Amino acid sequence: MSTTNFVAVSDTVRTFVARDFGLFIDGEMQPAHTAARLDVYDPATGERLATVADADAHDVDRAVASAKHAFDTRVWSGLRPADRERILLKLADLIERDAETLAQLETLNQGKSIHVSRAIEVGASVEYVRYMAGWATKITGQTLDVSIPFPPGARYTAYTRKEPVGVVAAIVPWNFPLMIAMWKLIPALAAGCTIVLKPSPETPLTALRLAELALEAGVPPGVFNVVTGGRVCGAALASHPSIAKISFTGSTATGKLVGAAAVQNMTRFSLELGGKNPIVMLDDIDVAQALDGVAAGAFFNQGQVCAAASRIYVHRSKFAQLADGLAGVAQSMKLGAGLDTTAQINPLVSAHHRDKVVQHIEGARRAGLTFLAGGTPADDLPGYYVKPAVIADPHPDSAIVRDEVFGPVIVVVPFDDAADAVRLANASPYGLAASLWSNDLKRVMNLVPQIEAGTVWVNCHIPLDPSMPFGGYKQSGIGREFGQYAIEGFTETKSVCIAH
Repeated sequence: MSTTNFVAVSDTVRTFVARDFGLFIDGEMQPAHTAARLDVYDPATGERLATVADADAHDVDRAVASAKHAFDTRVWSGLRPADRERILLKLADLIERDAETLAQLETLNQGKSIHVSRAIEVGASVEYVRYMAGWATKITGQTLDVSIPFPPGARYTAYTRKEPVGVVAAIVPWNFPLMIAMWKLIPALAAGCTIVLKPSPETPLTALRLAELALEAGVPPGVFNVVTGGRVCGAALASHPSIAKISFTGSTATGKLVGAAAVQNMTRFSLELGGKNPIVMLDDIDVAQALDGVAAGAFFNQGQVCAAASRIYVHRSKFAQLADGLAGVAQSMKLGAGLDTTAQINPLVSAHHRDKVVQHIEGARRAGLTFLAGGTPADDLPGYYVKPAVIADPHPDSAIVRDEVFGPVIVVVPFDDAADAVRLANASPYGLAASLWSNDLKRVMNLVPQIEAGTVWVNCHIPLDPSMPFGGYKQSGIGREFGQYAIEGFTETKSVCIAH
């Protein structure tokens, strides 16, 4: 790690990444079944940062057995809801206490800006935990007036109750490792479930630390387990017969495999998958005023966001101004490591992912598309950098318009009227998110129902709130994260009818 910038990194973080990590099972770090290890890299330098265990099916069996025992013995679900809430609030306090350590870990491991790690990965996660913890005491059933025919003098009382679904498998991606782990962990725990979490092999470090913090907060051993590994580990978890619910965030291709595995055991599952998200800017928009917001929606976290805006549709009268403006923003963005507080574009997560993004860009160049900015690797930097690209007016059938790139690459396309804009925006197999930009509320409210997306923002892009359900239409997923919708995904409904 000789060239990694550890100047701003605490001794606590240095010590943590140097640990001999095992698997967090039954409340402690345990060795894996085999000696196989996975290398974890610093995207800013390409150097090895740490190694973690590469779990196999035997390890998954152990983790699931621990979670199943904890569920069956009701060490968690048997607590008063108020006690579960109190423990989760304590976890939020511990995350806040260790905020800088977790932020630095995330930036070193994932590559994102330290500003984003502090504000989003840690800060937003703390707020999410505190919001979702409150749901532990608000999970309720209903009393029902029955209408079935019954003999004279018979009486029936009916009601429903919500019960935790059981052992949850949570499989999370590498783009927001800590935050998305929270999206799954906290509602599952609030509902009374136990959980086995599998972080991405590229970014496993904060998940291992999170498990330790949960134990410190009072989550009993076995309730929250972490297995690190690759495809073998993920496949074993998705197909395990003792798993009652799978919550997966990742690519659409992998999500389909997870869903197919789940169906074999009739395991409940939710999938938060890919997106090719449009921005639609109507002819009344002030481009100069909107420019920074559009650029942020496109290039936030280097475009490694499932809800990032990658297709920008703008009225033809504003096309040149917006395209040139976005090109200017892209060209002016400083590339640098996440620990560089002045950097605006940070490295992509891995060499493999950088190469995939570059392949998409090279395909667009071979197709003769017009690049207004960027689209080349930053060969003068040691890590996994790609200069942000702006492509003007590609054909709607172009691969760069159709396929999810998951990098700092956007297309800017003109349209002539609102009907044309809606047609273009919906011409995608994905439907995760979209945004409409206009000062005319009546026009916006007319367009919102026509957009095929799980979330539609107006005059902004990407804000998320724990109370707002988040998930996709079409091939962007099944189910919803956040709030009451998340809780429902981790519970079963039981009907009870009493004759008296």
